[in-house]
Amino acid sequence: MDKKWKISLSLFLVSVFLLGFLIGASAQGKKVYSKIGDSKEIYEYLKTFSDAIDLIKRSYVDEVKDRDIIYSAIKGVLESLDPHSTFLTPDMYKDMQTETKGEFGGIGIEITIKDGFPTVITAIEDTPAYKAGLKSNDHIIKIDGKPARNMSLMDVVKMIRGQKGKPVTLTIMREGFTVPKDFTVVRDVITVKSVKYRMIDNGYGYIRIAQFQERTAKDLDNAIKDLEKMNKEKPLKGILLDLRNNPGGLLEQAVDVSDKFLSEGLIVYIEGRQKEESKMNFYASKKNDYTGPLVVLVNEGSASASEIVAGAMQDYKRAIIVGAKTFGKGSVQTIYPLSDGSAVRLTTAKYYTPKGRSIQAEGIVPDILIDNNYVRSTKEKMVPLKEKDLERHLEVDKNSTPKTEGSPQGLINEDDFQLVMALQILKSWDALRGK
Repeated sequence: MDKKWKISLSLFLVSVFLLGFLIGASAQGKKVYSKIGDSKEIYEYLKTFSDAIDLIKRSYVDEVKDRDIIYSAIKGVLESLDPHSTFLTPDMYKDMQTETKGEFGGIGIEITIKDGFPTVITAIEDTPAYKAGLKSNDHIIKIDGKPARNMSLMDVVKMIRGQKGKPVTLTIMREGFTVPKDFTVVRDVITVKSVKYRMIDNGYGYIRIAQFQERTAKDLDNAIKDLEKMNKEKPLKGILLDLRNNPGGLLEQAVDVSDKFLSEGLIVYIEGRQKEESKMNFYASKKNDYTGPLVVLVNEGSASASEIVAGAMQDYKRAIIVGAKTFGKGSVQTIYPLSDGSAVRLTTAKYYTPKGRSIQAEGIVPDILIDNNYVRSTKEKMVPLKEKDLERHLEVDKNSTPKTEGSPQGLINEDDFQLVMALQILKSWDALRGK
């Protein structure tokens, strides 16, 4: 197969027209070969499979298209493996390729299935879903009045996606609700700006990365240069890098972003079932664009590519990691295009930090834990959804040695407690790190 395959570090199963699949670095020049194992047992089961299809074709009450039968079978196999392996129809695959550029249609939510219901992971900032008030861990009970329990993610996508300007009503059950509540969200073309920045204090720059897209590293370059201009061409006193609620994205961009802050060394490596044969290492290129004080802000919604950046910064003690324990998605997905324009998204490896830590189902524990829920009332506090809560998630790597959790720090009556505290920590860089 001459079509290129791609490495994916995106967060959840199906997000087409909701979030958009986030795929990763292209591995040029490699071919994908299909191989059935040496065991003859597989042929016996293929005979059973063929018999079942023949039975459906001959005896089912309504006529079923051959394509629908095969697509459903492939989808069922992949989704039985883990939460991140899935089948992409030709339309879904085309949409996925477009969406990595940062623009896609829908309402702007990331979803998965939990307890039989479509469940919101994150409502992306500045999208219709975010403005309508959807929150993490919201259970979608109905979609336009149709019960959503036990509905497949593909069917959920088909119902929520639609023409720009047309509303969709989601019936939501949330912790603290006594009865489900309807949220009407107007569909739109979702444009996610990867990098936002501003001067947050005298000499201190704030950079937020919402997703790792094709231009993220270049946009980060421009942000740092622009912040230095705002600082009257003087070196910045420090940068606060905000990766909260960043679900991941392109592997190559996570590596390039990390490279902006590291002078040399391994950034991340991935390893599949064949261990050394499948191992790929990604190194810093000795550019070292920014060498000043750095604080990285993370939370429960920081996943995958975000955790690669945070893990590398933590292992090299290049930055102080602040916030809440991250999501814990340490698996790698590879996109394999198929002959009819569809594709298979398959979990093929795990990734590891420079010191060999796997964060799968564990997450990155910040150097300084700060829970932003301190500023919310008890009724509003939500239990965040994490990788370990997903059905069929990959097990924790027993050889990994994640850091031990500390105690959350202090209280303050501010809208964004984590941000306020992270800035104070950045200002105390010399005291905390030593000149």
